[in-house]
Amino acid sequence: MEKRTIENEEISLKDLLKKIKEWYSYLLTQWKIIVLAGIIGASLGLVYSLKKKPIYTATLTFAVEDEKSSGGLGGALGLASSFGIDVGGGGGSIFSGSNLTELFKSRSMVEQTLMTPVNVNGEVISLAEMYIQNNKWREKWNNNSKIKNIKFLPDINHKYFTRVHDSIMGVIYKNLSKNALSVAQKDKKISIISIDVSSNNELFSLYFCQALANQVGTFYVNTKSKKARMNMEILEHQVDSIRSELNSAITGVAIANDNTFNLNPALNVRRAPSARRQVDVQANTAILTELVKQAELAKVTLRKETPLIQVIDKPILPLPKESFGKMKGIVLGAVLATFLVLFILISKMIYIKFLKD
Repeated sequence: MEKRTIENEEISLKDLLKKIKEWYSYLLTQWKIIVLAGIIGASLGLVYSLKKKPIYTATLTFAVEDEKSSGGLGGALGLASSFGIDVGGGGGSIFSGSNLTELFKSRSMVEQTLMTPVNVNGEVISLAEMYIQNNKWREKWNNNSKIKNIKFLPDINHKYFTRVHDSIMGVIYKNLSKNALSVAQKDKKISIISIDVSSNNELFSLYFCQALANQVGTFYVNTKSKKARMNMEILEHQVDSIRSELNSAITGVAIANDNTFNLNPALNVRRAPSARRQVDVQANTAILTELVKQAELAKVTLRKETPLIQVIDKPILPLPKESFGKMKGIVLGAVLATFLVLFILISKMIYIKFLKD
């Protein structure tokens, strides 16, 4: 039984070697086709490398410091809350860690960044318009009356946007998010975020990277400190209102005193307005004193709640570029074309053998 198995294996090995030899001999007879395919592939690879534009990558890194409320301030906040006044505190962590990196990739942030004005060849245009010109989309739009005259003027609020504008902006956002924009946090323990923007236009990569960092940074700071800022503005408004009332009450006391100057002591009822005004002065003074304290505390809270964004490295011209080299194109084109022809020839040989059998 073992002897028969060994013989079958030897026969199978001999058959395999025989078929390989047949394939080798067949391919040798087709060497002209194989060489020609390699030459054509190398030529196509060379042409591709010449037409392929280099990719420029702009990289910006920054760190985020989000200072939290300390113990001493927490005690002061507790005192403020006992008077029913919310002066902020605890801005939350909705944009911490990976949430912050996703904020950079959001459509809202990217679209607002695309509407940032930039100076290109002495003309102020938006980054969206620069992207369209760089990709030569307008040459394709000349035959389409609906989008032929579409313009993307610098306007972060998108006041003039139509359905067509939104559709084009959606395509630009999709292209950028998939092929051009990369945002990553180098280490979860360290709040250092890196932004990479790649395109075949060096200035677009530079401008978009800087504008996106500024746009998201402003939005992040405003959002994190929004509650504390609102409370501070409310307190300042109340302080101004009570101060106005206090000044009015002080003036009223003076007028009432003038009216009761040298008044007959028996006519005490005439002194009532002055007494009421004095009560108003005392009450408003007490309220104003407390509100001023809370307003100053709210300012401290706002400073504590406002995160610090520190840029570490900015993109500097000339940007690093990645080009498709001529030699790489020649070798890669020749190899791919040769493998393709070999696959076709071998498949053809197997098909012919199958028909004969």
